[in-house]
Amino acid sequence: MEFSFAGFLFGAFGWFVIRYVLSGFFTVNQNQRAVKTSFGRANRLTTSTLDNPMAEYLRPDERERYKYPQIEVIPPGGPYFKWPWERVYKVNVATETVNLAFDPEDINANRGGTELDAVTKDQLNIGMTGQLRFRVSDQNLYAYIFGVKRPLVHVLGYFISVLRQKIASFEAPEGSDTAVAPGAPAHHAGDLSAAAGVSINDLRKNLRLLNEDMDKGCLSSTARYGITLDASLITGIDPPAEVESALAAINTAHNQVGAEVSLAQASADQKLVQSRRAVEIQTLNAQAEVEPLLQLANQLADLKKNGGPGVLAAYVRNVKLSLFSKARSAFVELKP
Repeated sequence: MEFSFAGFLFGAFGWFVIRYVLSGFFTVNQNQRAVKTSFGRANRLTTSTLDNPMAEYLRPDERERYKYPQIEVIPPGGPYFKWPWERVYKVNVATETVNLAFDPEDINANRGGTELDAVTKDQLNIGMTGQLRFRVSDQNLYAYIFGVKRPLVHVLGYFISVLRQKIASFEAPEGSDTAVAPGAPAHHAGDLSAAAGVSINDLRKNLRLLNEDMDKGCLSSTARYGITLDASLITGIDPPAEVESALAAINTAHNQVGAEVSLAQASADQKLVQSRRAVEIQTLNAQAEVEPLLQLANQLADLKKNGGPGVLAAYVRNVKLSLFSKARSAFVELKP
């Protein structure tokens, strides 16, 4: 077989076109963002994360550490093209939900990813359950793709460390005892429920406040790792089994005492209302008795003013005659 150099060149050219030109086209899905690098370097912009509003949640000592450059982000659509020396990184930016106790490095950790351990301020080991919602931020893809090797591991570890620190130092707001159910009545300082002194009670009654504190405490995750924590949903806090019965007894006792106090306060409020109503009724009766006398005094004053000095004596004589006509007997004083 005779070797054809022209055929070899044509075949090599065809292979190059199929391998690098036709396969160089790509698309980006609606829930994806893409970053393209040339010889391992992404096309950078003139700004950094410190010029983005996300940087306001970083501490002063963290600003230089997490100063990542802003890079060009390829939006959904296509087709786009890349050369053989270019590489495309596609990232899913849809919101995802993971178990609070999920460990990406060890699926057997935290009781198989079902319960997260923590220690309260009174040295009580508790188990927490819940969920964590997060999404990749397209405003800091450099941190997510190039900043850390496994960003999800970093951000979950960061979230758990913040959560355990808040659990260890959590105290119920002074002057209130927030209930789990919205619209429940607030209690004032000095209530028996606040005197329990058991931190797990404070945590259970303030789950909404704890979740809000976690959302605020993790706002810097976007600038740190390129992942935004949308919401933490801590749904359950359970004590160890050996103290569950004792804690239930304490709560039952305080609930009973609280119920007795509420009944006594309701009875006192009812008696107070009744006393106020009785005073109001007696006041109205007194006013009803006084009002005719006042009207009579006004009439007599007008009669004296318009009728002369002898009118009052005639009026009194007529009133006496009317009374004598109605009386069966009368006692008259005789002057000697």
